[in-house]
Amino acid sequence: MTRDELVERNLGLVYACAKRFIGKGVEYDDLVSAGCLGLVKAIDRFDPDRGYQLSTYAVPVILGEIKLLFREGGSVKLSRSLKERSVKARAAADEYRRETGREIRMEELARRLGTDVYQAQEALNAAQSVLSLSGDSRDDCSESEIPVPSPEEALTDRLSLRQAIASLPDDDRKLIRLRYYQHRTQSDTAKQLGTTQVQISRREKKILLKMRAMLL
Repeated sequence: MTRDELVERNLGLVYACAKRFIGKGVEYDDLVSAGCLGLVKAIDRFDPDRGYQLSTYAVPVILGEIKLLFREGGSVKLSRSLKERSVKARAAADEYRRETGREIRMEELARRLGTDVYQAQEALNAAQSVLSLSGDSRDDCSESEIPVPSPEEALTDRLSLRQAIASLPDDDRKLIRLRYYQHRTQSDTAKQLGTTQVQISRREKKILLKMRAMLL
């Protein structure tokens, strides 16, 4: 499978990751652009011989690029070439809509721009104006919809949780496994780990706070 095909097939992961950060001070289009960059980096670095799925590797990379966006000031800086390509992308998308009555697919836009799918997606995102999630009744009575397939969203949540658990020390990881995967009581978990129920309660709270911070 080619790089462009992998990007197209896994764009749902980008949308799902971006949705997690809506309403936190960065425009959705910027979140998607950063996520697309992360997806391409993940695809370029992915080694299938290591025995895990591309999605397992890609989600943390996508989330990392989006979080980097917040640390760098909350907006994607557009180069002059990207601005020029974005104008062409918007014109091509509008022309396709007039010709066919439907939205252009990324493969078709890439062909019209002479680029790959990722560059076409990036250019189209850069060309879009600020997106209103609820719509504005003065201009448009319909709601704006963001294409975020729920299976991909659930997948990103599971993968992010798995990554957070994997980063814990062995004892903390075992505590979480006993409590939330084997559904043991705190007292039973304390016996398994050779400690007291009170200590398990305290440790569990600290671990959950740490994991929550990782997932924000």
